[in-house]
Amino acid sequence: MVRILFLHPDLGIGGAERLVVDAALALRLRGHDVSFLTNHHDPGHCFKETIDGSLQVKVVGDWIPRKIFGRFYAFCAYFRMLYAAFFASFYLSNKEQYDVIFCDQISIGIPILRMARGRPKIVFYCHFPDQLLSAEGGCLKKLYRAPLNFLEELTVGLSDVTLVNSKFTLRVFQETFRRLNLVPDVLYPSLNTKYFDDMQHKMLSNEAEFMTSSPVDLPRNSFVFLDINRYERKKNHPLALKAFCQLSKTLSVSDWKRCRLIVAGGYDTRVQENVEHYTELDELVKEKQLQDNVVLLRSPSDDEKFMLLHMAHCLLYTPANEHFGIVPLEGMYMSKPVIAVNSGGPTETIVHNSTGFLCEPKEEAFSLAMANVLKDDRLRERMGVMGHKRVQQKFSFEAFAQKLDDLVKNVTKNKISPKKDK
Repeated sequence: MVRILFLHPDLGIGGAERLVVDAALALRLRGHDVSFLTNHHDPGHCFKETIDGSLQVKVVGDWIPRKIFGRFYAFCAYFRMLYAAFFASFYLSNKEQYDVIFCDQISIGIPILRMARGRPKIVFYCHFPDQLLSAEGGCLKKLYRAPLNFLEELTVGLSDVTLVNSKFTLRVFQETFRRLNLVPDVLYPSLNTKYFDDMQHKMLSNEAEFMTSSPVDLPRNSFVFLDINRYERKKNHPLALKAFCQLSKTLSVSDWKRCRLIVAGGYDTRVQENVEHYTELDELVKEKQLQDNVVLLRSPSDDEKFMLLHMAHCLLYTPANEHFGIVPLEGMYMSKPVIAVNSGGPTETIVHNSTGFLCEPKEEAFSLAMANVLKDDRLRERMGVMGHKRVQQKFSFEAFAQKLDDLVKNVTKNKISPKKDK
């Protein structure tokens, strides 16, 4: 048994959070002792495994502000994570010694974590270089970010093992951190497929009762396009709305009346962009006169998201250069064709013309793919079957769990060292 502490900035709802929760569940199933330390955990805005007793979660440093005068988000996030790292190293480690500390997103705490009692091994998972997530801005922004960017590169290199979520992120990592002479391993996120299988069994046993708790009430003959992602501008929800509007111009009146687009996004009232972007999308729906055909949902629960995936006929995935993207895997495992932007992580998960369509980020391209899925039942069924098989074969939870299990066992035995560039 290996004792593992997961250190994560904000244990809310998102792809990064889903990854660390699944990683913790996978290691727990392999017999390891797993717990979480985080700066923020809202029981009303989190994955249920973090509140139902499956995983132990401790919150520290939530009193530290997330922003100063509406700015300095990155500085505050780094400071909050430093506080958590000190807490882990000089308080928690005196109560219980950890063998491995798994941290992600923010690397600033790694030098502090290396001072913990017993010198635990540090595994850092890079979803994407933090400095690229806030790269836009003028001279003052660049001046403010410069020391943070330097510290990010310096501290990432101090981990014992570095992982990335896709080959796309691996390329970006190496282009960004040019001073680091290492090659991270690729560990693709996976799905907790047991949850989907259990929900599917529950639904089949009594579908009528199950669907009474559906988050939306739609006509029986509806054809549903589903767009799941956080309410952030970079997720490009307007592309789905504009493509859906374009689709209306190519369909008969009867076909159009059947069509529905559901946008289901993670929404946190503490995040100003979430609030603003939801309002922007609501205004766009009204501008395009799509009120009768479009539903905007905020922060559906896991069970509600499953029901949405079950109801949907096709999944839309609109962000460009997405680091990995767990939602396409969820759609494919639920046997839904996925239409996504032809860049980033989705190019490694979706097979064009087999499990879905990879399109240019233009409303005309998306609209054409949507029309093909709508009009061809056999195509839709074939893509659903192929997508489900692909997730089982390439992104299984068992393979994900085995790789993590091997990693933590080997790193504690000093059998893993960072791979160097040749």
